[in-house]
Amino acid sequence: MTDEVASTEGRAAIEDFYTEDRRFPPPEEFRANALVTDRSLYDQADADWQSFWEDQARSLDWFEPWHTVLEWDLPFARWFVGGKLNVSYNCLDRHVAAGRGDRVAYYFEGEPGDRRTITYAELLAEVERFANVLRSLGVERSDRVAIYMPMIPELPVAMLACTRIGAAHSVVFGGFSPDALRDRIEDAQAKVLITADGGWRRGSPVRLKENADAALEGTSSVQHVVVARRVTEIDGKPVPMTPGRDQFWDDLMAAADPSCVAVPLDSEELLYLLYTSGTTARPKGIMHTTGGYLTQAAFTHRYVFDLHPETDVYWCAADIGWVTGHTYIVYGPLANGATSVIYEGTPDYPAKDRWWEIVERYGVTILYCAPTAIRTFMKWGDSYPGSHDLSSLRLLGSVGEPINPEAWMWYQSRIGTGRCPVVDTWWQTETGGIMISPLPGVTTTKPGSATFPLPGIGAEVVDDDGKPVERGGGYLTLTRPWPGMLRGIYGDPERYRATYWSRFEGRYFAGDGAKVDEDGYLWLLGRVDDVMNVSGHRVSTTEVESALVDHSAVAEAAVVGAKDDTTGQAVIAFVTLKSGEAPSEERGEELRRHVATKIGAIARPKTVVFTEELPKTRSGKIMRRLLKDVAEGRDLGDTTTLADAGVVEEIRRLSAANPTEE
Repeated sequence: MTDEVASTEGRAAIEDFYTEDRRFPPPEEFRANALVTDRSLYDQADADWQSFWEDQARSLDWFEPWHTVLEWDLPFARWFVGGKLNVSYNCLDRHVAAGRGDRVAYYFEGEPGDRRTITYAELLAEVERFANVLRSLGVERSDRVAIYMPMIPELPVAMLACTRIGAAHSVVFGGFSPDALRDRIEDAQAKVLITADGGWRRGSPVRLKENADAALEGTSSVQHVVVARRVTEIDGKPVPMTPGRDQFWDDLMAAADPSCVAVPLDSEELLYLLYTSGTTARPKGIMHTTGGYLTQAAFTHRYVFDLHPETDVYWCAADIGWVTGHTYIVYGPLANGATSVIYEGTPDYPAKDRWWEIVERYGVTILYCAPTAIRTFMKWGDSYPGSHDLSSLRLLGSVGEPINPEAWMWYQSRIGTGRCPVVDTWWQTETGGIMISPLPGVTTTKPGSATFPLPGIGAEVVDDDGKPVERGGGYLTLTRPWPGMLRGIYGDPERYRATYWSRFEGRYFAGDGAKVDEDGYLWLLGRVDDVMNVSGHRVSTTEVESALVDHSAVAEAAVVGAKDDTTGQAVIAFVTLKSGEAPSEERGEELRRHVATKIGAIARPKTVVFTEELPKTRSGKIMRRLLKDVAEGRDLGDTTTLADAGVVEEIRRLSAANPTEE
């Protein structure tokens, strides 16, 4: 960081401490067969970014062409105006019509060990039939359908059936509580709810139907509930069904007409709502539309993952209940004719090698997962992946949060054996698709950096005044519209403007910090809400966590800033050690010194708390809000979305009993 940038707190939006000098050019063996090996896509986009996106849209099948690429009335965009297409048709029919109906669309692996292989022709048949089920229940074009399901094939079938008839779906993650489901149903005024009797998680049934019934109490919009059979019984009893409202999926499918022609839809037709969580305000229904979203989903999936659909087996290990699953399990892969894996369960059931068993069984070539999972595997040790043949892998991806450089290195060396490029991707629910990422046949990567904006994407880091930062930390903004962008917040256009477009004039800003290094690489620093103010210095929790995970004994770390009378905020670190490493006061002091050496004394943790687990949501995100409550001695808020609520109480006990501090 330059002296000019660091001179005052007000001008240094987020300070730049962590440095990384390791570089990894594309492996020659990979590059020899890569889709893109030069800067031609970047050059094309730089010359005319609207024409670039127009070319990408032509990879889809359109019933009617568009007459205008983009209508932009900041902050409202319309892409490929006048064009008509259908997402379901692009994901299924065109592949079957081209003779690829026998290609595998999904390998499904249930947590109990049940398996299904579903071809494109079979998936199309299921989608057509279920689209007619929806119509038989009164679902019409522009209606909203809520979906609350486990990771089973019926979930993408339900989504694609909605798209086939022009209904918008609202998928709610199966780990959410009845209250969260109710809020989303009410906001969307969903007409039908699609759920399952349950799902499997670590050998136990998840009570989805029970939660759905509780959510529907006091709601009026849902007229029908469709229930897929998955667990059969809970506590030895079949799930209760409400006569006149609830019907089983199989029964409806057996009676449905097998043929349903895909409806031509306007490019700007609402495709889906996906709600971002809100603890203090009602959830935000993020709106994504049809033509622009599918264009960017297909483009990014093809080129970021260097997809060769004839030979690749692709596995995005996210949940379809999140945007990652929407774009990179359902719409992007199917639009590109890819073969994908869907896995229902957790990485450690029945054993901690379950993922690697799946990679070996299906010959997975592309793996896309979250840094949280990678750090968890680091903690468990090398023996689990080491017991399986992972030689089929050729590309690795990271998504969901910034990845620590040492986690990146472990992923690249232990899972990829040094021969697989790693694409660290940044994007959000709101962006619809990947925005910043390497292109694996082109980009020299740095561990922990998402590198550069993709072709066609405008992104800049700015300071508090909205001026571009050439080197150092600040706020990540997007400088122009993009096809997959959200079209607003459902029912609240002013909230959309205020939330995303008011902080910096003419720029999109959704709350993430970033820094630019001397080579122009972008490094994500997490939410700006997580930036700590220590003695007047704006310190990113991400950088301190990266310094901790850089230590050979550390598998995972979460850092929060707690109120401190002397420094304003003090750095509090919660650390999980690797298997075989023991916590001690000496180890805590060693880690504090390590951070000071790695990024500076200002970031030295005041307290190091060792814990076997960190509090995480069922999607794998660390809940730093709860850790901050623990650090500051406050009562805990809502913990219903935690994978293990007992973890927080254990951390509270450890924090009180064994602090390592100055």
